[in-house]
Amino acid sequence: MGQAVDLYHAGSRTLQDRLGVRDLADHVGRSVGEGIRSVAAAFLELQPQLVLGAADPVGGEVWASVITDTPGFVRATGPRRISVAGGPPPTDPLATALATPGTPVGTIALDPRTRRRMRLNGRLLAAPGGFAVEADQVFANCPKYLQRRETYGTVSGRLPGPPRHGTGLTPEQAGFVAASDTFFLASVREGGADASHRGGNPGFVRVVSPGELAWRDYPGNAMFLSLGNLAADPRAGLLFLDWTTGRTLQLTGEARTEFGSDGERTVRFTVARAVDTPAALPLRWSAPEYSPANPDRDR
Repeated sequence: MGQAVDLYHAGSRTLQDRLGVRDLADHVGRSVGEGIRSVAAAFLELQPQLVLGAADPVGGEVWASVITDTPGFVRATGPRRISVAGGPPPTDPLATALATPGTPVGTIALDPRTRRRMRLNGRLLAAPGGFAVEADQVFANCPKYLQRRETYGTVSGRLPGPPRHGTGLTPEQAGFVAASDTFFLASVREGGADASHRGGNPGFVRVVSPGELAWRDYPGNAMFLSLGNLAADPRAGLLFLDWTTGRTLQLTGEARTEFGSDGERTVRFTVARAVDTPAALPLRWSAPEYSPANPDRDR
């Protein structure tokens, strides 16, 4: 029970109590630890990409980003530490944060081939040739809403194009978001950060206007780590990927959760800045097999 007390802050507890799931959250919270088990270490070394979330130490904006490389570039190098070879390019909005020791950072390693994912949250440490993260929280998530992609390849010669910056979505970017089946959400709390996955059938993210997105928050593990963070601090970052072309669309802004009379939750995100990078990633994944957990009505 002590772990659950340390894991959840007032924002998460408020949502758990409102929805009557505090006991379930305490039960699930017992699986969260500070150490990296051998099975988790082995999983990390098989992954070609790692998603990260943090706040920029200069401007305070929250962003989600992704790093890719040959499997093995992320390794467990201690009972509570992962080391990452390399880092994002200087043009990435998280480049400064990931070069600043002590930055709270959330990470998620997601394997579409097996529909497994692992989250590790902690603080950034300097390391030769990259950086390291000293873990405060390590845990796995269930495969709900995670689309399966059986294979991937590395496209030789694919190089990132110059990032395009904006303060809202263009019509083409709005179409890209509306067609996406996956995005990643970065959020922060006092002294910590988190990166999580959101998935559904294409259309599960609605573009309300060039400056606003909305999505339904599907039932999950009752922990409410991300939404709890947003209840306490609305700053958020979103990352959309094109799993074929390697394009990334990074958004920063603020998010809030609305509760309907039927108990459904809708998250509304207001865009402050957008960074759109063509061919940012060298990976090309196979077509998705949509998760059977995705609600049919969002097809």
